[in-house]
Amino acid sequence: MNKVAIIPARGGSVGLPGKNIKPLQGVPLVARAVLAAKKAKCIDRIIVSSDCVEILDVASKYGAEPLVRPSEISNAFSSSENALIHAVEQCNLSDDDVLVFLQCTSPFTMGEEIDKVVATLGEKGVQSAFSAVEDHSFIWEVGTDGLAKGITHNHRLKRPRRQDVSKRYRENGAIYAMRVGDFKRDRNRFCGKTILVPVDAPCIEVDTIEDWHLAEAIAESRTLSNAIFDRNNLLEIKALVMDFDGVHTDDAVYVNQDGIETVKCSRSDGFGLEQLRNAGLRTLILSKEENSVVKARAFKLKIDVLQNVSNKVQVLECWLAEHGLKWDDVAYFGNDINDLKCMQKAGVSVAPQNAHQEVKKIASIVVRRDGGNGAIREFCDQYLRFKST
Repeated sequence: MNKVAIIPARGGSVGLPGKNIKPLQGVPLVARAVLAAKKAKCIDRIIVSSDCVEILDVASKYGAEPLVRPSEISNAFSSSENALIHAVEQCNLSDDDVLVFLQCTSPFTMGEEIDKVVATLGEKGVQSAFSAVEDHSFIWEVGTDGLAKGITHNHRLKRPRRQDVSKRYRENGAIYAMRVGDFKRDRNRFCGKTILVPVDAPCIEVDTIEDWHLAEAIAESRTLSNAIFDRNNLLEIKALVMDFDGVHTDDAVYVNQDGIETVKCSRSDGFGLEQLRNAGLRTLILSKEENSVVKARAFKLKIDVLQNVSNKVQVLECWLAEHGLKWDDVAYFGNDINDLKCMQKAGVSVAPQNAHQEVKKIASIVVRRDGGNGAIREFCDQYLRFKST
């Protein structure tokens, strides 16, 4: 049985033109969906279905299989089911496979939430499942007489307190899972017995510019802005490996008339790393440059340092073997393209806000702060918060 994530993302969008490739905190919406699927442990295959070449190009760069969708099922009147049926047929999914339908318009979906929905589908003996958030709103409609009529409540009775009402949930539009055979029969995402799975992700679907501004505000308010990492993966790390320039520093250098170089670092980073070491994590600075300031800073922080490293993957593999560690045990904090290979292999990849765009594209975590301005401290604080809860 394969679990196949299918992400429909058509090119035409009336409410917010070009939304599926519009970058939120540096990552396009379609890419955020792909990265969430990649972080899910259960997903075996990721397919992006679109009529737009640009969307398919972005999806491919982030690791998804592109599937060209015919124009006749790519207009404003086409349903998501049309795209899913086309993908199931074109990609030869078997009846025993599980189809995991993800929507680009839900930019804060997390890998662990996808795993939760799919696992529930398998545990409960049902044919379909979907993500939902708890919602105690009072929903109304306009009756046939033109007057307001309560749907989720009888407005003529005393209004109930929240704690007196049974739990209610709102479909958040992010994750749907279904058995392929049942979906092909019913041609509906809610096929056979259906179960809802509560999740904690922000309940937002990006369809208008107002939705977009709200998504930006939510992303800005979150300590780790990508919000597409797996909390469990983060807690499993045993070592933090960092580039120096652009991570410990702001990627600038100050040179005096004698040619002596100095750099700017953050004192708060040093305290965060001390707390990380006290929590049992190994720390290492891995730098392409050989500079006395790197060695001096590492000595000050009491952490390991390897300099003048041209092949970071090879050198880091030796360091990991020496300490009995695997790539999955590592959080790699990089900022430039020479960090990409290490970030792709690491269990968790981290980038500062001012990192190179190619680095931010593949990072599982993009912190809000710039390198040299507390980026490392932000990561340390979040890790320690997770560890304490």
